[in-house]
Amino acid sequence: MIQKFEIYIKEKNLFHPSDKILLTVSGGKDSVFMVNLFLKANFNFGIAHCNFKLRGDDADLDEQFVKKLAYQNDISYHTTSFNTQKYSEEEGISIQMAARELRYTWFEKIRKEHNYNYIATAHHKNDVAETMLINLVKGTGLSGLHGISSKRGYLIRPILNFSRKEIDQYVMNHKVSYREDQSNSDVKYTRNRIRHAIIPELEKINPSVIETLNIEAGQFLELEKIISDKIEEERERLFRDEKGMIAISIDELKKLTPLTSYLYLLLKDYGFNKSDVNDIVQTADGNSGKRFCSSTHELIKDRGVFLLQKIKIDKPELFIINELVDFKKSPIAINSILENNSSDIELQKLKEFAYLDFEKIQFPIILRKWREGDVFQPYGMIGKKKVSDYLIDNKIPLLIKREKWVLEANGQIIWLVGERIDDRYKLTAQSKSVLILQMMKEI
Repeated sequence: MIQKFEIYIKEKNLFHPSDKILLTVSGGKDSVFMVNLFLKANFNFGIAHCNFKLRGDDADLDEQFVKKLAYQNDISYHTTSFNTQKYSEEEGISIQMAARELRYTWFEKIRKEHNYNYIATAHHKNDVAETMLINLVKGTGLSGLHGISSKRGYLIRPILNFSRKEIDQYVMNHKVSYREDQSNSDVKYTRNRIRHAIIPELEKINPSVIETLNIEAGQFLELEKIISDKIEEERERLFRDEKGMIAISIDELKKLTPLTSYLYLLLKDYGFNKSDVNDIVQTADGNSGKRFCSSTHELIKDRGVFLLQKIKIDKPELFIINELVDFKKSPIAINSILENNSSDIELQKLKEFAYLDFEKIQFPIILRKWREGDVFQPYGMIGKKKVSDYLIDNKIPLLIKREKWVLEANGQIIWLVGERIDDRYKLTAQSKSVLILQMMKEI
């Protein structure tokens, strides 16, 4: 048994023999079994125990048992207690989720404070099988079918290659004392129903179902890695940066089969679910303008691409500038400089710069989002043009077009911000003072 334990740790590269490990010990059979193996292997470790104050005297007796186990074997011991019921009510989460959050936060705190290299939990093969079945019923997809990983960051599962039957046999043969948690037999909990009702029935069909499910979990993990690598490859090929957004070619996307599955895997990290993706696919051949939102991102159909960007916090639609210093408080970042000698200015021929004849501008200046019906006289043109037509003619993507601002003075648009000034406010040989504006990129 000890040899199997040590081989597993080495094969999975869980930790180095000189590392200091924090064992999470409830006092139950599985965690006490883990303590026994660590003692026999002579590893450097300590014990952490949480009292969740949920089972009255039994919880206190568990704490006393673990404390005695640690002291009898000269093991470093850490303990704490939580008002789990109160935390659950305050956070609006289940008792099980509350206990999980509380204990893992505390474990990490102890790990850092006492310089432990890893935190070890006593999960085993049956836990893997139970987790797979729970996730299968809940519909978590492929990512939920590889069960429990042996190592994730600072968290390790050093007895994950042992079954409950092996643990039971060891405990019986070595007369190991442990505490029995009566809640483990309460079938009101999903995991217990799986453990006591479902798995015994499956074992009638396949007596080695626990082993089979663990083998399948490993295969699912490898399969997920293959799929993940393929999705990243397609993401690199399909996603291109376009003025701070992600543009996805619809024609190239449609070459992927099955399209819906590919698109879901490409977009799920941006908060889109399968229902969203089904709707998005239906618009691939439709008109531009259709918009979809997740909790964090928005996606819009624009000509031959889907445009994807993070949802921005709404800014005021209108801002009054009574003096130049007010530009520093505006909803979008614009630098302003007033120069009194236009002949000394070196013009930057970039869209983010505007050079305006200051003598022609009367305050207040209004900074606002453009509206349908807005017109201006684009620099270099004789006649007027609708802002909407200008944006269309210059092929400004819909998501960017929606976020465009204008500066207005004297009842006229003097600058379509980040695009073009109005020709009536350009610099001439007679210009005496120049208002230089620069639209800054937001971090």
